[in-house]
Amino acid sequence: MTATGRFILYSRAGCHLCEEMQEALARLPVAAGVPVEIRDVDADPRTRERYGLKIPVLLYDDEFVCFGRLDVDEVHKALAPDR
Repeated sequence: MTATGRFILYSRAGCHLCEEMQEALARLPVAAGVPVEIRDVDADPRTRERYGLKIPVLLYDDEFVCFGRLDVDEVHKALAPDR
């Protein structure tokens, strides 16, 4: 399976859950080679208001995948060619 999009991970400095999600995503074979852009949730007032304390938040091609902990099933769904 070859993904053509990218992940966006909304994070915050010092957030251990954010670090855990980033590491878990990096270890997930289905996500290998998919670019991951880390964004500071506090850098934009809109994202801070939207996601606030729900971080980490993972998007794929600007579509919500999961938050809090990595949901492997949702990552598989996001990367499925027929989504």
